[in-house]
Amino acid sequence: MTESSTPASSAPKRERRRRGQPDTTEYRHRNRTIHVPEGHMAIGRIVGMHGLNGEMRVELHTDFAERFAVGETILLGQALLPRIIRGSREHKGMILLTLAEVTDRDGAEALRDEWLFIPDDAAMELPAGEYWVHDIIGLAVVDETGQAIGRVADVIQTGANDVYILTPAEGVNRGKELLIPAIANVVQAVDIASGTMTIHLVPGLLEE
Repeated sequence: MTESSTPASSAPKRERRRRGQPDTTEYRHRNRTIHVPEGHMAIGRIVGMHGLNGEMRVELHTDFAERFAVGETILLGQALLPRIIRGSREHKGMILLTLAEVTDRDGAEALRDEWLFIPDDAAMELPAGEYWVHDIIGLAVVDETGQAIGRVADVIQTGANDVYILTPAEGVNRGKELLIPAIANVVQAVDIASGTMTIHLVPGLLEE
């Protein structure tokens, strides 16, 4: 999971993990499969180097940039190696990060595509009505009559409101995926405990 959240009626928070799976969990991100160790959340991915002194460009997968404050400890890669942050600054929508153990460009290059994690119990508290993205993904979606519509396969964060990608139930929408805006007049209820989301099918959501 990543530390991203979403108001069910606007957008989930990030730091995401899938619910109810042992050992490692998986989700898709830009056509790649991400393996998240059990009991942890992904907060970022190292996408490249910056300069010659070990600074790395980190793609954020958390709504909380303070995760990368100097002196904080993060967990590196599938081995969950603890690493202390010695430098951090925002740059073009990313974080430029330096770790105490990485001091040159070669060391930074060796970590390209590694994911950064935190323990689940370090997750931020969310306001009422907001849910972790990993809690939204996998929910069974029904309409107000209880008819099965599909299952949430992914969440797109657009900046305005989130959009839920649904794998359709049999016979729904001609078998094509559904895009459900996370807005109040569409998403009527979210029940994480029962694993369901209830939506109002406004005109245009389903193909005729």
